[in-house]
Amino acid sequence: MTIENKIIDLNGRELLLRNATAEDAEMLLNYLKITGAETKFLIKEPEEITFTVEQEQEYIKNQNESENSIMILGFLDGEYVGNCALMGNRLFRFRHRVTMGIALYQKFTNMGIGRIMIEELIAIAKEKGFEQMELEVIAGNDRALHLYKSLGFEIYGTFPKNMKYKDGTYADAYWMMKEL
Repeated sequence: MTIENKIIDLNGRELLLRNATAEDAEMLLNYLKITGAETKFLIKEPEEITFTVEQEQEYIKNQNESENSIMILGFLDGEYVGNCALMGNRLFRFRHRVTMGIALYQKFTNMGIGRIMIEELIAIAKEKGFEQMELEVIAGNDRALHLYKSLGFEIYGTFPKNMKYKDGTYADAYWMMKEL
């Protein structure tokens, strides 16, 4: 899916939301490595980001051509802040459901950007006829949990030991859902 570029005033600063382009591929790969190192709440270690620029360009192309998935990039005053995405299902029995994900560079958290991006995803999901939006969140990610709950997501289940870290510790995850 694609969207029209959207500019939002964020306390006097310009937040641009737009689809990714092939030219963004290298930037996105670097972003994945950096954000993976900044927080334990994402699913990959930085060294697990092994896509080539060409593979990332193909991924971007597939996202933009998809009928049930979308990736939206955010730029604050021209600086890349992170992205959010919807991932739909092709199987008939799951077509009413869509999964969302979001990650921002840590220096751009607590500014309202995540809320704006998720609200945009919710609007797109409703417009496309999805009936529920789902996500997984690490149980200790209190800021994200607070944000998701404030947007109407509820916890419907727990995945014990969902992630295992290099130091041998584990993290549980919650499955959250919002009816649209």
